[in-house]
Amino acid sequence: MSRNSVEPRSTGAAKAALLKLGEWSAEELGRRSMTRRAVQAVIWGIPVVNFDLMYQAMVRDAKGGPNRIVYWSRLFDWKNQTLTPNPDAIYFMPLFDTRNGPMVLEVPAAGEGSITGSVMDCWQAALEDVGTAGVDKGRGGRYVITPPGYDGPVPSGAIVLTSGNYQGYGLLRSILKGGTEADIAKAVAYGKQIRLYPLARPNPPETRYVDAIDVLFEANIPYDLRFFESLHRMIQAEPWLERDRAMIDVLRTLGIEKGRPFTPDGPTADILETALEEARAWFDLQYETRFTPHAPGARWFLPADPVLVEAVADGFAKTDVYPIDGRGLAYYYAFSSIRHIGAGQYYLFVTRDKDGDPLDGARRYRLTVPSDPPVRQYWSATAYDFATHALIRGTVHSSRSSQTIGLKTRPDGAVDVFFGPRPPPGEEANWVPTAAGVRFEVLFRFYGPDKPLFDKTWILPDIEKAS
Repeated sequence: MSRNSVEPRSTGAAKAALLKLGEWSAEELGRRSMTRRAVQAVIWGIPVVNFDLMYQAMVRDAKGGPNRIVYWSRLFDWKNQTLTPNPDAIYFMPLFDTRNGPMVLEVPAAGEGSITGSVMDCWQAALEDVGTAGVDKGRGGRYVITPPGYDGPVPSGAIVLTSGNYQGYGLLRSILKGGTEADIAKAVAYGKQIRLYPLARPNPPETRYVDAIDVLFEANIPYDLRFFESLHRMIQAEPWLERDRAMIDVLRTLGIEKGRPFTPDGPTADILETALEEARAWFDLQYETRFTPHAPGARWFLPADPVLVEAVADGFAKTDVYPIDGRGLAYYYAFSSIRHIGAGQYYLFVTRDKDGDPLDGARRYRLTVPSDPPVRQYWSATAYDFATHALIRGTVHSSRSSQTIGLKTRPDGAVDVFFGPRPPPGEEANWVPTAAGVRFEVLFRFYGPDKPLFDKTWILPDIEKAS
């Protein structure tokens, strides 16, 4: 036998492999194959499902529709059940659909207010950052969002955002200058200068706003069959991106195919829901183990995959890099993306206390924010339900920030923030409520982050148990 010949598979290790293969029935092999493919579909598809859930919440809960701007007319509470939303900014979310032609998004110039945010496609890949830390640098801008294949005219001076999808949205935060009711009203009024309208209309119609304040805006990730129903809905609505063509056959074996209804039978539905449980367990594990601590020995971390950050920044241009795992993990706990992270905002997450124990909603904790925090705008600390990554239901408020009215500062300039089901005596202004029976996590936001944060001459201490 020549050295290039292939040894018959009936000998040695190959024979043992055949014997092992025989331990599984055709039915079992089919089930295992479908489960693996379904898990991968969840990891791959969660960004677009995340988007669809927010869109469906706007239509179902806020009575909105495409090419409108959903906003909150004051600081929202736990009823905003999106993933890790910021309750210390006024949110404006233009949801666009370019199926009938390009849409124009006008962002006002900074002055009496400022915008920090990004415009994304339905896969939540940032087309561009806007506002003071974005491409318009706070001068205001007229952004034209074009549909797939568009080669028509655009106005002179417009900033063109080319999308491979029809649907998408913007997350535009109208930043408060203080915590008073007047400051909030000014941020709302400034944000309502944002305009969204079709490019084709010679006389632009009035922008349609949908106020979601006090609306139970349910957009959590459902780890049940609704996940695949949402994924099917988006596959029907959007073109295949070239980078995703390998998923066409994978989804077809799960019953998701363009032009066909999604009607899984009982056994298939059971497999899909088992796969969702496995994917969720994988997300949980990765979330707590994958990321590097912000400082040596610290519990705080920035949950950003460097490969994903680079891919978002260059619009997934590299043909030999496609961080599906990192992207899936990002949209398991959050929504929206930033094209240039760290320019306008920076985030640190924590899920455990200084001792390494999970944060328990029945216990009391203290976070000491040192003096001179490195922010040009404000900082905030927000508690979320670890199981859903949404605001803890039923709490009277969800965060405390440097703009909180009545926030107490120590003589050395530091601030103690307390977490627990009840406030320590006299510390209501510095208290973030939690709930017994709910494991929680904390997100610390830096708006207008400054150099000491990045060179680590200013370090945020870990959260400690308090008596």
